[in-house]
Amino acid sequence: MQQTKLKRTSLSFDNTEIAFRGKTDADLKRAYWLFKLISINFLTKIGPPITNFALNIGLPITSLIKNTIFQHFCGGESIDECEQTVSQLHAGKVGSILDYSVEGEDDEMVFDATCEEIKNTIRHANGDERIPLTVFKVTGLGRFGLLEKLDKKQLLNEDETAEFVRFKNRLDQIASLSHDLDVRVMVDAEETWIQNTIDSLVLDMMRKYNQTKAIVFNTYQLYRNDKLESLKADAKTASIEHFFLGAKLVRGAYMEKERKRAVEFNYPSPIHKDKESTDQDYDLALQYCISKIEIISFIAGTHNEQSCRILAELLDEKDIPHNHEHVYFSQLLGMSDNLSFNLSSVGYNVTKYVPYGPVKAVMPYLFRRAEENTSVAGQMGRELRLIELEKKRRS
Repeated sequence: MQQTKLKRTSLSFDNTEIAFRGKTDADLKRAYWLFKLISINFLTKIGPPITNFALNIGLPITSLIKNTIFQHFCGGESIDECEQTVSQLHAGKVGSILDYSVEGEDDEMVFDATCEEIKNTIRHANGDERIPLTVFKVTGLGRFGLLEKLDKKQLLNEDETAEFVRFKNRLDQIASLSHDLDVRVMVDAEETWIQNTIDSLVLDMMRKYNQTKAIVFNTYQLYRNDKLESLKADAKTASIEHFFLGAKLVRGAYMEKERKRAVEFNYPSPIHKDKESTDQDYDLALQYCISKIEIISFIAGTHNEQSCRILAELLDEKDIPHNHEHVYFSQLLGMSDNLSFNLSSVGYNVTKYVPYGPVKAVMPYLFRRAEENTSVAGQMGRELRLIELEKKRRS
């Protein structure tokens, strides 16, 4: 990739013409009413159990879901169905991260099928500049209870040992294919009580496959009070052992669950005491990665305007090209288009997560998106305000 320097470009996240250029009036109207509904906490709380019940007893609501919340936050039910979304994002100079979002399964045949589908996303991304990154969740490939036992450092029985071998083999198949096809792959973070095992496995994959460039990326949830130091420790290991560190920086996705479990089992919460502490660690992590850009390739996964601005300004201050191959911004499909498209319009590398999968199987992902939107301070108000501004501009 030829790198360009677009120095000190004026960056505005309020340019709704750029943010919603790819949206029709009908798209904007649908998004407006969807975010209005999500902003009602009561609906967000009662929606999941009612929806699951309706799906489980066979009520015909799948088409309703697919044409509303699914259409807004997901690319489709298959890789092929994502093509329109991938093309639309590319027209706005935003890349796609195909994310097979089936989760919560507990069957070896399903794990094998998920592994094959993840490899299909990697094959699909091969040679396609529109899809610069791929991603997967470890719990799509192995049983949560097995990972939990490993995290507790408990001995595995004979069947569990064989199960763990199969699980590691799936991980290696994915990382090996990514390496052979030169397609970067991110491993999503999960709950703290299985994360140490994930971290260890991903670091081993980096040792094996990140010898000449970052192919495998681990995810650092900076709402954890130990993850900034964890990032620095892994970077030190990479430097000493001569491999590239791949890092995706996020704030985190399991805060309420983490705090509840800490109280239930009477241990200190792993989550920062307040949002300010999380924000501070996140922005320090950005600064640290920039300071080690020669060995760290990273993705700033954030919907926080200030963090996006800080990273953009850091690149200018350090005289680093906007499209340096070691730096990506990333947001979720259906959210924060004002960040994604305004950043891409001035030359930064930007991607969107494009989740896909059967409607029923993707519902846990969709419920988390709705919950996150209502729990993040100001997110709904910001989305609605920008949509209203764009509707007014077009009128």
